[in-house]
Amino acid sequence: MPKSITSTNNIMGLLYNATPWANVADNAAASPLTNVYVSLHTASLTPSSTQTTSESTYTNYARVAVPRTTSGWTAPASGATSNVASVEFLQCGVTGNTITTAAVGKAVSGASDVYHYGDLNSPIIVSDQIQPRFAIGAITITES
Repeated sequence: MPKSITSTNNIMGLLYNATPWANVADNAAASPLTNVYVSLHTASLTPSSTQTTSESTYTNYARVAVPRTTSGWTAPASGATSNVASVEFLQCGVTGNTITTAAVGKAVSGASDVYHYGDLNSPIIVSDQIQPRFAIGAITITES
């Protein structure tokens, strides 16, 4: 059964802007997540994937923290949100990867939950001195 746009926007607001969904879900009061983390992957993900599944291993790679606020992600509209600032990964050192997929999850490292994932329109070939980045608005997350 599909969700209404209002419900979809509420889910996206909770995940990406830490906006409570009145009478349904609240952002954790004791130790809420302040960021979500964008990760890069060398193969497509599946619904059972974690953020370590096929995660990039290029030299200097690290996930990028994006604030769970409207300074990190746009307020959801029509079931979608996008990055407000550019998302810039560390520059590659010696060993590279070919990046085919990006994901967003809840931890800076380790096998954490993946909130959303998707294949890139074109692979990014990362080699020495290449710095992967997504321009403002380039990461669009749609909940259906």
